[in-house]
Amino acid sequence: MSEDCWQRFLRANKWNTVELRDNRYNQVIHLVTSADGAEEYYNMEGNPVRTEGLDLARELDRKTMQAWVGHPYMDVIDNSTDFDTKMRRMIAALCRRIGIEADDRLQDESHKIKYLIEGPPPESSLFPPHQDFDVVHDYLISPNPKIQSRVRKRGQNGNWSYQQTVRRSDAGSQMVELRRQITHRDYVTLLAQRDDNHHTIYKIRRCFLWNRTYFQMDIYQAPRNGLCLLEAYTTLSGEDLKTRLPKFLNINREVTNDPHFSIIIVHPSALIVC
Repeated sequence: MSEDCWQRFLRANKWNTVELRDNRYNQVIHLVTSADGAEEYYNMEGNPVRTEGLDLARELDRKTMQAWVGHPYMDVIDNSTDFDTKMRRMIAALCRRIGIEADDRLQDESHKIKYLIEGPPPESSLFPPHQDFDVVHDYLISPNPKIQSRVRKRGQNGNWSYQQTVRRSDAGSQMVELRRQITHRDYVTLLAQRDDNHHTIYKIRRCFLWNRTYFQMDIYQAPRNGLCLLEAYTTLSGEDLKTRLPKFLNINREVTNDPHFSIIIVHPSALIVC
C-alpha cells in the first residue's frame, strides 16, 4: 500500500498511525526471515503455504519490518547466529522489555551502542524511509534517592503516546528499569509531580532501518540544543559492527560508556545519570 493510500485509509476510518502502531502494542519483535542471512535453511519443500522464492521472501520481510518502523520498542532479531541462539535472543529481548533479568542461558550478547553524530544531521532525503517523533521527558519527584521516575510523551502530527519509566537499584547495585504505557489522564496526573530541579527535555527522535538494524537518532532541542546521538541494540562488535553503521551520517565516535553522554542537565550546576 502506498503512503497516499495509507493516509486516505486512516482518514476514512478516523484513525491515526500513533494509535494503531504505538499504543496498541507494548513491544514489536521482528524475526528476520531465513531467506535473508540464512538462505541454506530456506526451502519450500513440505510447506504448502510457502510459495515465495528467496528474492520475494526478502522483499516482503523488509516491507513488514518497515511497516513497524517508529514503534517505541521494536527489536529486530537477524540471522547472525544459529537458530537456537536466535530464539534465545528473542526471549532475552522480551525479558528486557518487561523488566526481568534473563538467566545465563538466555544471555544473547546483545548490547546497546551509542554514537555521537558530528554537526547537524543530513537532509531527510538522504535517510532511508524513517519516522520522526516529537519527544518530551519530565522527571518526577521521588522520596527515595535510589528510585528515579520520569514520564514521556511521544507523538506525530498531534497524536501522542504516553509512558512512565521507573528505575531503581536493587541490593546488588544493579539498575532495574520498568516501563509502562499510561493514558493521557495518568500522564497529566503524574506531571503534577514534576521535579522543578530538572529541566524538561525536548528532542526529535528519528527511527529507521539500516543493514537489518533498527536505529534511533535523537536530535536534542533543549536543554542541550544541537546534541545528536545515534543508538541501537546489536550483537556485533569491532569491524562487523562498523559495517552496519549508516554511511550517510558523520559519526564522531562511540560514546556508549562515556559518562558525559549518559547524563542530562537537571540544573545549571548539577548533573544526574539517566
